[in-house]
Amino acid sequence: MSDNEHQSLEQLSAVHRRIHRLSTHLYPTTTTQPPLLQPVQCAGKLKKVEVNTAALSEYMRGKYRDVQESIYDYFNSRPHLQTPIEILKDDHREVCMKQLMGLVKEAGIKPFRYVVEDPANLWGGSVLNLGTKKHRDKYFDGIDNLDYMGCFAMTELHHGSNVQGLQTTATFDPITDEFIIDTPNDGAIKWWIGNAAVHGKFASVFAKLMLPSHDAKGVTDMGVHAFIVPIRDLKTHQVLPGVEIHDCGYKIGLNGVDNGALRFRSVRIPRDNLLNRFGDVSRDGKYTSSLPTINKRFAATLGELVGGRVGLAYSSVGVLKLASTIAIRYSLLRHQFGPPRQPEISILDYQSQQHKLMPMLASTYAFHFATADLVEKYSEMKKSHDDELVGDVHALSAGLKAYVTSYTAKAISVCRESCGGHGYAAVNRFGSLRNDHDIFQTFEGDNTVLLQQVAGDLLKRYQEKFRGGTFTVTWNYLRESMNTYLNQPNPVTSRWEGVDHLRDPQFQLDAFRYRTSRLLQSAAARLNKHSKTLGGFGAWNRCLNHLLTMAESHIESVILAKFIEAVKSCPDESNRAALKLACDLYALDRIWNDIGTYRNVDYVAPNKAKAIHKLVDYLSFQVRNVAKELVDAFDLPDYVTRAPIAMQSHAYSQYTQHVGFET
Repeated sequence: MSDNEHQSLEQLSAVHRRIHRLSTHLYPTTTTQPPLLQPVQCAGKLKKVEVNTAALSEYMRGKYRDVQESIYDYFNSRPHLQTPIEILKDDHREVCMKQLMGLVKEAGIKPFRYVVEDPANLWGGSVLNLGTKKHRDKYFDGIDNLDYMGCFAMTELHHGSNVQGLQTTATFDPITDEFIIDTPNDGAIKWWIGNAAVHGKFASVFAKLMLPSHDAKGVTDMGVHAFIVPIRDLKTHQVLPGVEIHDCGYKIGLNGVDNGALRFRSVRIPRDNLLNRFGDVSRDGKYTSSLPTINKRFAATLGELVGGRVGLAYSSVGVLKLASTIAIRYSLLRHQFGPPRQPEISILDYQSQQHKLMPMLASTYAFHFATADLVEKYSEMKKSHDDELVGDVHALSAGLKAYVTSYTAKAISVCRESCGGHGYAAVNRFGSLRNDHDIFQTFEGDNTVLLQQVAGDLLKRYQEKFRGGTFTVTWNYLRESMNTYLNQPNPVTSRWEGVDHLRDPQFQLDAFRYRTSRLLQSAAARLNKHSKTLGGFGAWNRCLNHLLTMAESHIESVILAKFIEAVKSCPDESNRAALKLACDLYALDRIWNDIGTYRNVDYVAPNKAKAIHKLVDYLSFQVRNVAKELVDAFDLPDYVTRAPIAMQSHAYSQYTQHVGFET
C-alpha cells in the first residue's frame, strides 16, 4: 500500500470516528436509571409569582427559632442593652458583658443546653469536646452559667494558621504531678485571645506537651495538646502569679470583645487539667493514646473544634440577610428620576440596581439552605461519630466558612454603595456590619488556608478513586469525573439556548460539576508535572491559584445541589416557584460570571452564552418583583434591623427624627 493510500485510509477512519461521536450526541444511549432531577417546565415569559411570606418564613425556620425569638423579645424590651452607635472600647465591652449576663441570668438562655450537639463556643467547646467526663463534671455548670468565664488560647504572635508550629510548652513534672506552662519567647505570646483582656478567668491553652526522657534532650515532644489554665482568681478577679495579660487594643470591629495577649512564666497546673480525650499522661509520666501518631492526634484535636467554623458560616449568612434586607427595603423606598412628566421610579426598578442586589438575594437563599444543612450534618456527626460523615463535615465546613464569609464581606460593601449617601450613615449599620464581620474571613481558619484544605481533600479523593476508594456523599459526583464530566463537550447541547433547557437543574448542576472536574483533573496533572522539579511544596505553591479556584468551584456545586433540593422540598407551590426563580438566578449568574471557562472548552457556544446573559437579566427582573416578599421571609423585625432607611413604615420620618428634626 502506497503512502498516499495509507494516509487516505487514516483520514477516512478519522471521519468515521467523528461521525460516530456526533451520532452518540444526537442519539444518546438510553439508560434505565432515572435522571437525577426532572426538568422544570416554564414559559418563555414567566407569569408573576406570588409569595406566601408566612409559609416561606416557616419553611426556613431553624430548630431553635423559638430561642431566637426569645432573644429578640428580650432585647426589644430592654433598649438600654442595645449597643449605641457611638461607644468607646471599654464601654462597649461592658455593654457586651451585660448583654451576655442578661441572656443567661435573666432570659434563661443557657449556651451549653443548645451546643452539646450543635456548634459551640471555643472555650466551652474545647472543654466539652477535648476533655473527658471529669472535666465535664467539674466545669460544665460553671461555664454554662458564666461563673467560669474563659477564653481559647491557641493563636500566638508568630503562629496562627500553622497550629503545629506553636511554641508554648507544657512540661510534665513527675515530682509534683503538675504541668508547667511556659512562654519560651515573645513569638510564643498568645495573641488575639478573646475574653482574655478583661473578663476571662480560665484559658484553654494549646501547647506542646513535653515529657521527661532519658536521652540527650531530656524531654520528648508529644505534640500540641490543650490544657485548662486558670488566669484570674475566681473571687478577686486578680491576675494569677506567673500570668501576664495585656490588652490588644482597638480593632477594626468587634470592639465589644476584649482580645488580649497572654504570657506564661512557669505557671503550674494539676495533671488533671490536661484535656485528655485523645492523649493522657499517667502519674508516673507515661503517655497513652488511642491514636498512634502525633499527626493523627493533632488532626483529631482540631477536628473536634470544627463547630466554630460551622457556626461562623451560619452566622455569616445571618449578617448577609441583614445587609441585603436593609439595602433592598431602601431600594424599594427610594425613588429617583423617571420618564418625562411621570412620577419618579423606585431605584430597584433600574437594571443596574437589580444586577447588584438580586443575584445577592438569590445567593443569600442559597447559602441559607447550604449552611442549615451543614448544621444538621454537624449535629448528626456529634451523635453518630460516623467516620464518613466526620470527613464530609470537616471539609464542607472549611469550604462553606471560607466561601460564604468572603462573599458576605464583599456583599456588605455592595449594599452600602447601593444605598448611596444614606448608606454611609452609621445609623444605617453598613459600617458596623462590615467592620464586625470582616474578621470572619480570618478567625477559625484563614479563608485561603481553609480553601487549600478543601483542595487537598479533593485531590486525595481523586487519587483514591484510582485505588478503588469510596467517596463521601458530598463528593459522589466526582465518581464520574473521568468519564461523564470529562468527555468532549456535546456539540449539540452546547448550542441549546432555550429557556427550559437553561432553567433545567440538571443542566445547571452538570455545568458546575463539569467545571470542577476539569479543574481537578488539570490540577492533578500540573502538580504531578511540577513536583518532579520543584518538589511537593513548590509544586503546590506554583499551582495555588488554580487550587483555590477548584475549591471554590466545588463549594459552589455543593451549594447549588442543596438549593435545588430545598426548592423540590418546599411544600407550598407558589413559594416553590419563587425559590426556583432565585435558584435559577444563583446558578446562571455563577455560570455567566465564569463564562470564559466554559467558552474556552466549547462547553457553551457563543449563542448560548448570550442567551444565559439575557436570561440572568430577565431573572433578576423577575426576582425583583418578589424581592420585598423574599426579604420579609427572613423575618427580621424593624427592632432587629435597626436601620432607619430599612423601616417598613415611615422610614424617612424616623430618619429625620434620628438627626433631631421634630415630627
